[in-house]
Amino acid sequence: MNEEPNIALLIDGDNASPDHLDEVLLVLGELGTINVRRAYGNWQKPSLKGWGLHSTRHSIIPVQQFDVVKGKSATDMRMVIDAMDLLYRGHVDGFGIMSSDSDFLPLAQRIREDGLPVYGFGTAKTPISFQNSCTRFFDVAALAESGNDDSARVQDAERRPIDTELVEVLGSAWKASKRDDDGYASLAEVGQRAKAVSSFSVRNYGFSRLTDLVRSMPQFDVKAGEGGALLVRRLR
Repeated sequence: MNEEPNIALLIDGDNASPDHLDEVLLVLGELGTINVRRAYGNWQKPSLKGWGLHSTRHSIIPVQQFDVVKGKSATDMRMVIDAMDLLYRGHVDGFGIMSSDSDFLPLAQRIREDGLPVYGFGTAKTPISFQNSCTRFFDVAALAESGNDDSARVQDAERRPIDTELVEVLGSAWKASKRDDDGYASLAEVGQRAKAVSSFSVRNYGFSRLTDLVRSMPQFDVKAGEGGALLVRRLR
């Protein structure tokens, strides 16, 4: 029996809100078992007070890091050191980094060089360079919206807009997939190819399933194929 991947969640308390922690734990819990849970910051700061209750409730170890120089945070460096320690011990199968700080881009790149996935969690304003350095990046605000959704019935106004970038990502994945004479490709294959773009996640658009997302887009047509497998074709 295969064991679930062992995931380490490292939280940058200075650049992440505890308001979205439940959604982050839910997503990571679907990807593996979160055995390592650490939140970093100078806990003397009033702005980090909100992490106290969440640390106790979710068994997160608070790692104290004093600000050595005023205006400079040593939290990032402490997180990087601990991540490298975990990486070289070889007992972790993947990392979750909860932060909107682009300073963690080199860390994500280094972890992925060893073949381990990096799941980033931050706001929509997180620099695209850090988003793309992750195996997958999740917009925490979009996760919160989809978490309040009953059977994927989020109102269109609450969803992240379907932008040109998303259309191109799915369009390129469809074009690279094997298609039949009518231009239809396996939706599962299109989804796998789209995941190669790290910033792509259906949850970022308020959906829990790729099927629902693609069906909401007028640029694509979805139909059932033989055996019930779903097929997709780009219309425009």
